Amino acid sequence: MKDHYDFSNGKRGQFYSPDAVFRIPVYLDEAVQSYLTERATSKGVELSDLVNDLLKKDIELIEAAK
Repeated sequence: MKDHYDFSNGKRGQFYSPDAVFRIPVYLDEAVQSYLTERATSKGVELSDLVNDLLKKDIELIEAAK
């Protein structure tokens, strides 16, 4: 690493995007991921779509129980 970096020609906010969407990485247990991957494959859908659908159903159940 250098002792000094020259940022005098830098442009503040050049890569800033106020409407950027950040994806949070989620790590599943190996057994859970294997099971869900098999289910997604058998249904012909993406793993992320299957997981999102399952979580949405859980949220509906939680909200209904309030």
